[in-house]
Amino acid sequence: MPRSLGELEDAVMTRVWEWNRPVTVREVLEDLRKERPIAYTTVMTVLDKLHRKGWVRRERDGRAYRYEAVSTRAAYAAALMNDAWSRSDNPAAALVAFFGMMSPVQTDALRDALRVVDVTGAEAVAGPDGGAANGNGTGR
Repeated sequence: MPRSLGELEDAVMTRVWEWNRPVTVREVLEDLRKERPIAYTTVMTVLDKLHRKGWVRRERDGRAYRYEAVSTRAAYAAALMNDAWSRSDNPAAALVAFFGMMSPVQTDALRDALRVVDVTGAEAVAGPDGGAANGNGTGR
């Protein structure tokens, strides 16, 4: 399980994920400077650490490197959620508490995800309301 990213690591990875292409230290630096003063060497060090941790791969481009994400932000978030959930002494209660914290938009996203992923082992079919059911008509 990957450790959660620090604040600056997350700021750098956010750009790498959003741009979805190989990036240079200079590009990340210029974008970060819109929000805060930061040195070139600091960004270079963060990208080097992210490379050593396996978050980005790099390829030489002249005298510099271009960095590219190894995985997606969604995969990173899923790994963090899975790790937090697996550490719970009562996973069902942790899920109930987590679901209770969700906004309506997040709840809709969860419903959409459950329609895509077969979590019950049964083939998803349309329920009476047009939503996904679990194959036995109960939707649960």
